[in-house]
Amino acid sequence: MLSMPRTPLAIGDRKIQFRRAYSALGRKDDAILVWEQGYEYAVRQSTDLKQLLELEELLTAVKKSTAASNDKDAKQLSERSVSKPEPTDSGKSSETCNTHTISSLGSEPCVDSREVLQIEGKPKDVSYMPNGSGKKDKVEDSKSFHMPNGNHEKQKNGTCNISIDFGARSEAHSSTSDNRNKSDLISNISLIPSKSSDIPEMPNEQSNDAKGNKKFSVTRISKAKSINVDFRLSRGIAQVNEGQYARAISIFDQILREDPTYPEALIGRGTAYAFKRELDSAIADFTKAIQSNPSAGEAWKRRGQARAALGESSEAIADLTKSLEFEPDSADILHERGIVNFKLKDFHAATEDLSACVKLDKDNKSAYTYLGLALSSVGEYKKAEEAHMKAIQIDEKFLEAWGHLAQLYQDLANSTKALDCLERVLQIDPRFAKGYHLRGLLLHAMGDHRNAIKDLTNGLNIESSNIESLYLRASCHHAVGEYKEAVKDYDAALDLELDSMDKFVLQCLAFYQKEIALYTSAKVNSEFCWFDIDGDVDPLFKEYWCKRLHPKNVCEKVFRQPPLRKAKLKKQDFILTKPKIALLLAADRIGKTIQYHCQGFLPNRRQHRMAGLAAVEIAQKVSKIWRSLQSEWRGERGFDFAIRTPCTPARWDDFDEEMTSSWEVLCNAYCGETYGSNDFGTLEIVREAILRMTYYWHNFMPLSRGSAVVGFSVMLGLLLAANMDFTGSIPEGRQVDWDAILSLDPNSFMDSVKSWLYPSLKVTPTLKDIPDVASTLETTGSVVAALSSYSS
Repeated sequence: MLSMPRTPLAIGDRKIQFRRAYSALGRKDDAILVWEQGYEYAVRQSTDLKQLLELEELLTAVKKSTAASNDKDAKQLSERSVSKPEPTDSGKSSETCNTHTISSLGSEPCVDSREVLQIEGKPKDVSYMPNGSGKKDKVEDSKSFHMPNGNHEKQKNGTCNISIDFGARSEAHSSTSDNRNKSDLISNISLIPSKSSDIPEMPNEQSNDAKGNKKFSVTRISKAKSINVDFRLSRGIAQVNEGQYARAISIFDQILREDPTYPEALIGRGTAYAFKRELDSAIADFTKAIQSNPSAGEAWKRRGQARAALGESSEAIADLTKSLEFEPDSADILHERGIVNFKLKDFHAATEDLSACVKLDKDNKSAYTYLGLALSSVGEYKKAEEAHMKAIQIDEKFLEAWGHLAQLYQDLANSTKALDCLERVLQIDPRFAKGYHLRGLLLHAMGDHRNAIKDLTNGLNIESSNIESLYLRASCHHAVGEYKEAVKDYDAALDLELDSMDKFVLQCLAFYQKEIALYTSAKVNSEFCWFDIDGDVDPLFKEYWCKRLHPKNVCEKVFRQPPLRKAKLKKQDFILTKPKIALLLAADRIGKTIQYHCQGFLPNRRQHRMAGLAAVEIAQKVSKIWRSLQSEWRGERGFDFAIRTPCTPARWDDFDEEMTSSWEVLCNAYCGETYGSNDFGTLEIVREAILRMTYYWHNFMPLSRGSAVVGFSVMLGLLLAANMDFTGSIPEGRQVDWDAILSLDPNSFMDSVKSWLYPSLKVTPTLKDIPDVASTLETTGSVVAALSSYSS
């Protein structure tokens, strides 16, 4: 036997039959309850407005017939309900709000509701956040609805929840009557990535409390508006709830054809446009809503959030500030403005806004982690750590908080804690590509390039077009001498279509780095002494590379490196002989002494070995030809302490003059009777000459980390050449280059360094026991392999 499908109104008719049966049994309360359930189902499902209104009239008539005698003056109900009233007590009745139902068929408009559009996180990410102002019940894990790269996130079940909350704020009733007074109609729209079961019910509040909250109702219906308009507006919002943005826009279009200035419909349509990433159209609708009703705080807020998503930060701040005039205690607006201030790098303003936000909304995990970012940006690292930990306390699986905490620990040079945080991230979500990128970035900064490649590869298997990961993996392959893989990744980065200036800068760097990789690969099998980037690479190329400029002019004006040649690109097998082992152990020991024990300076084994080898080579050359070193370094095929970076000619002249003078003083101090001395007192004049030379190095070389490392490595090499081995470490919080820059003269610098340097200097002929660098690592390929040979 075939059965006809049940239509919404057919089910409503069945409910009517039940109601009549209950009435016949004298069970009027049960009868009304059943009828209301049937009506509620029809409101959600029916598309036949005429039949729906007829059913509403029947329900209204039944309620009026069962009301007490003092209900005669009650106005005829004119608005539909999507909420099931709770059974009334003997002396008082109240109506609770359900996020998926409409209740309170009142005739007056509501001025106590809000719909929150929240743009947070990365630029152009739009998120809708539930309003938390003055409400105790929160939804964990559902603070924001992100739409990165123009796509909104889906729930696990493939849908997006928007709660539509039409609830009544009712006053206390008389003990002799259950008369429902005229109530405000509340519309609270929240787009949140959570299960429907996670959406909380709105608390029932007294009407006098409602007056204190300056809320803007998205579905505010005036007395002049028909129930037809109200119904269509609610249906349009429902379509937004279901992710049917085109249908929602069509419904709002119909309303706006009848009344082009209807602010609630304009805000609804603007919301749908925002979800579709049509932010210009969204802003246009919010602007029209403001023109129609300048007191519409919700429109100001939404326009500010949309402008923030477009990167119009200053305009967004102005709109959000205006919206705060209508809702001064809105945690959501403070949250949004704090994020925009953070992106504007106004970290103090961001800290102020976000601190105020978390006081109002103590469960806002996003606000806490952005507060942590703002605090760390102004140097409040302890408070920043506490803010991130608070976000994690609210939600132990909040990936963004774990990631930001890892970055904080990396900034504090605490690699152990940073790695622990990133391990936690990947335990929570093994498919979180950003987690692999962050750990790869950390490992790269620590000099562990091979393990960094593994993590970056895992991330790229998930998100293949991530230019940051492609560029970083290319750099790692480049560092360990895997030039074919490096060039492949650089090319992949150059082929990507980009959407931001930051990514374009990475593309420019990929072009220059690829050229250097090709140059290095061509020198792999040559003697290392012929590896001369400073002399071989065009100065225009180096200038554009340093300034990160568009490579168009470089391509047209400078020589391009030839492509990789398979015949000459053979794998560099690094066989550890006894001399190599002895050399690398000495280099590692000496190189560790360059480490700054300050925030932001992670220990990097590769850099330590590099600096140690440089110091040993300088010491060996200086000790062999001390008297003739100046002419060798200034000869036709000599070398400087570092590659010359762009600088003014006058500054280079001053640098040459001071360094030449300092070198002559040093030669005169050590050569002669002092030469080869092992007496610490006798060598004082030599130490002062070396420190004076170091002072001028730091003051004339470009201000960069690389220059600082080279300067300290040269100092270690010169001390080693004079039989003085530095066996200590730089004191915590001290940076030698800044000590030199901030000292008024060489003597001041020397006085500040002597206190910790001299006690750690050991007079010993250590140098004679270290194998010769030039003969042990003969080719460019062997040097690259030596820098990448340590075990992880």
